[in-house]
Amino acid sequence: MKLDTKSLRYLNPTDWRTLTAVETGSRNHEVVPTPLIANLSKSSVGDVQRSISLLAKANLIAKVKNAKYDGYRLTYGGLDYLALHSLQKSNTVYSVGNQIGVGKESDIFVVSDEKGEQRVLKIHRLGRVSFKKGVRNKRDYARTKTQKERGAGSWMYMSRLAAVKEYAFLQALHDAGLSVPIPLGQNRHQLVMSLIDGFPLRQIENVPDPAGLYAELMEILVRLCSLGLIHGDFNEFNLIIKEEQEEEGEGIRLVPVLIDFPQMVSVDHANAEFYFDRDVECVKRFFARRFGFTSTEEGPLFKDARKQLGREGRRLDVEVEASGFSKKMAKELETYMKDHGIDGDARDAETNDEEASESGAAASDNDDEVVDEGASDIG
Repeated sequence: MKLDTKSLRYLNPTDWRTLTAVETGSRNHEVVPTPLIANLSKSSVGDVQRSISLLAKANLIAKVKNAKYDGYRLTYGGLDYLALHSLQKSNTVYSVGNQIGVGKESDIFVVSDEKGEQRVLKIHRLGRVSFKKGVRNKRDYARTKTQKERGAGSWMYMSRLAAVKEYAFLQALHDAGLSVPIPLGQNRHQLVMSLIDGFPLRQIENVPDPAGLYAELMEILVRLCSLGLIHGDFNEFNLIIKEEQEEEGEGIRLVPVLIDFPQMVSVDHANAEFYFDRDVECVKRFFARRFGFTSTEEGPLFKDARKQLGREGRRLDVEVEASGFSKKMAKELETYMKDHGIDGDARDAETNDEEASESGAAASDNDDEVVDEGASDIG
């Protein structure tokens, strides 16, 4: 969806308190009663009514038709503003530039800090797309009373969980020295990371040494396993290739950078071997199709990779859980994604093969869609 930040700089403190009040009230109400909004915002009725009118006009909140009482719900635009406002106050984001990616359940933008350094803003939007018939009708109505009270199953709660999970894993992987973007900040359903100067593997037609790159990717999978993790969506859509100057000589080295971690699971997960094998097969299939390279070696196999567990003296799956992303949160997110048919790009990698190669464009909903509208300051 479009990220329109034009109104962001014009909101006053009462507007922000009112918008925050709608978000707070959404934890227990599908439609937040207008009197509750006024109470939570701790503002006068007149000020709140003016703010509600402004926020509704900007599509940050919406009045629900045929509701049993007068009230409003928070929109994705409203949640976007709350997260951006927090990231702006922490000096993580100053301006929003072009949209460089549109995924099934996320949007990607180039943003800048106050010094003009470019970064990447990823906005999780779970609930935007369903792949299973009948799921859309279950989104808001099939939840139990307990789920509604704590927000579990809602698009806001699950989008935030996806961002929390991805940022936690991104931090752990970066700290362990893996080739991933630098984590810079996270708030609600948004996370900010460094911008990688490279190209997605799916856009690259030729490489000078397919066998070498293939071996490096397999080593990444094995190393992840040794650290207690399975990526779960390891394919040409989630690998960026950047060029680096060789330390000696004038050669150029291709460096794979791993992105996108909502599917990541522990090696102790019940389906860990399935996800590991699928990651391996996605790489094998892509290299055979795109580069005409097929490895003569079997595997790597999960049983062998798992034997490397703990070789570096740490387990990132345990560290991430200790950082605050609990098993309970992981289970809620996994269940939601399964129920809504969200399975990353692995399905696209499996079905997109020859047709995408012949047409010159991947048939994935996750293809990048560039929108050049210039940067917009939010400060």
